Amino acid sequence: MARPSLLRWNEILASGSLLGFIWRVSRYHQIGVAALSIMLFAMETVPLELQRRIVNTASQGGAYRTIVVLVVIYAIVSVLGGAIKLGLNIYRSWISEVAVRWLRLALFNSVPPSAGLTTDSEGVQLSIVVAEAEPIGSFVGDSLSQPLLQMGILISVTAYLIYLQPLMTLVISIVFLPQLAFVPAFQNAINRRVGYKTTVMRQVSITIVQTGGTTDPKGLQRSRVQTVFEINMGIFKIKFAMNFVMNLMTQLGYVGIMALGGYYVATKQTEIGTVIAFLSSLAKINDPWGDLVDWYRNLRVTQVKYDLVKGILESH
Repeated sequence: MARPSLLRWNEILASGSLLGFIWRVSRYHQIGVAALSIMLFAMETVPLELQRRIVNTASQGGAYRTIVVLVVIYAIVSVLGGAIKLGLNIYRSWISEVAVRWLRLALFNSVPPSAGLTTDSEGVQLSIVVAEAEPIGSFVGDSLSQPLLQMGILISVTAYLIYLQPLMTLVISIVFLPQLAFVPAFQNAINRRVGYKTTVMRQVSITIVQTGGTTDPKGLQRSRVQTVFEINMGIFKIKFAMNFVMNLMTQLGYVGIMALGGYYVATKQTEIGTVIAFLSSLAKINDPWGDLVDWYRNLRVTQVKYDLVKGILESH
């Protein structure tokens, strides 16, 4: 990631959206993590098919040598996938940390040395450097690779399940489709609280600079800290309520698969390996779906924080 001249820091931050900033500071590396993500999700259905074949071979009295070969292939695929994921995670973390450094250095160079700063400006800059740059920059590494990887897994696994048994795949889709409606509603409520919390924390920083320390003779800081506590608790309640509903729907998906799959096995309409593959697949779908929801949360929250930071840089 090339280091830009100081004259371009404000230009990079003060123009365009959050996604525009991400593309400017990491576009070539985004291509790299995207390539690793594609390699990773392309391998996701291989373990499922190997599991299905191992179970069916064992339950149908197949040759043990065949089972051994399938198990060895499964182990190789697992190690290879783990190695790619390790490299992807390290690469994404590096991109994020570089972006955090960009943001902090941008703020240090956003005001000429000769320009005077009010205590309000000093307090806001303190808040950005210490707290606000971290979550914004941390999102950069995940901004493209995370949705690409998780959506790729969802699409490839779903296509594999449709190939195996379309009706049982419909049961899984019923679990996730309603979440497309209520997740954005929950997230909008969180975003409003995040924006207000950031504003309050900036006021805390401003007062620290004005008073030269953490003294609080008028009790303003105590009131603000209490306000942040209440905001955070509101965010937690919304977040965990959303997680509760999502987990409940996932368990209903397991119930549907076991009920329908058990009927198909009992009536000789499918093999036991197919039902096991579906149960494993629901976990493989649930994990990337949860990660995708987390990415959406981070995107919306980071947009709020980025707009607040950009507003400060544009004012200088």
